[in-house]
Amino acid sequence: MKVGLLSDSHGELENLRRAAKALANKVELIVHLGDDWDDCRVLEEMGLKFIRVPGVFSSYYQDPRIANRRIEEFNRWKVLLSHTLSSHQNDLPQDIKPEDVTAQEKVEVVLYGHTHIPKIEESQGILWVNPGHLKPVDKKGYPPSYALLDFAPQGIQAKVFGLEEGEVLAEKSFHK
Repeated sequence: MKVGLLSDSHGELENLRRAAKALANKVELIVHLGDDWDDCRVLEEMGLKFIRVPGVFSSYYQDPRIANRRIEEFNRWKVLLSHTLSSHQNDLPQDIKPEDVTAQEKVEVVLYGHTHIPKIEESQGILWVNPGHLKPVDKKGYPPSYALLDFAPQGIQAKVFGLEEGEVLAEKSFHK
């Protein structure tokens, strides 16, 4: 199963649209990891299948009817979707705690945003992927980017691409 990964669009709808177009014919699903929830109207307008979680400073994050973090299964891989890498002061009492589900080995992959830093790494037997951000300019110096993950039964291929040139910014193969 191929999944596109977007995060931290912050109202930059044209960049979100460009990243979604780059992924549209390659993936079955797009995951948006917050900042901003309402930006996903672009994905709706494009007719793309997507799931999302809100950013920690969003009013949606305080709505108990909306899951701030979710565990999904992609081709038998248990995956945590979260805006943040760890628990946050704005979490609701019922929110999944990333440090708990990773320590208890309830997930094999963590997809997160928030830092605006594109990153793919393996730590303690878990694959951690951050697709970066979609802002034209970011104070941390990273270009706008998005990720593509291929969840196969035998392993995962993860890549982060720069939005402007389509260059590979990070890449990793991960196996159980």
